Amino acid sequence: MSTYISESLRQKIIDSDKSRCCYCLTSEENSGIPMTYDHIHPVSKGGETTFENLCLACRSCNEFKSDAIESIDPLSGETIQLFNPRKQKWSEHFGWSADGTRVESVNAIGRVTIVKLRMNNSVILVARKRWVMSGWHPPLD
Repeated sequence: MSTYISESLRQKIIDSDKSRCCYCLTSEENSGIPMTYDHIHPVSKGGETTFENLCLACRSCNEFKSDAIESIDPLSGETIQLFNPRKQKWSEHFGWSADGTRVESVNAIGRVTIVKLRMNNSVILVARKRWVMSGWHPPLD
């Protein structure tokens, strides 16, 4: 199902999100693949098409997130809300591995989001390694 997003709202999101995925921080410039517009709280679960509920997501993160808003923490077994890029700060939940290729969790929100969205899948790890070697990754902010 496709939801209409006005051009002005699309541009506001692109500018705010710096043309990169709000979950794994992959940039459109590095990947060469257009970002998608993700409803953080899915329309299928009552989410609205507003700036506060939309963000850019790479195709991989968007596909694996699907309509999820929470997931089971592999350590505690508790149900934990996924990271919300409009309400939470990325660096409070995630960081980068020493080599800059893996997204690492700081807490349970980071952990469930990394697992659910498969943010360290083998394909993206190969790409990130090349981006790091080129000095394009990880993002400095």
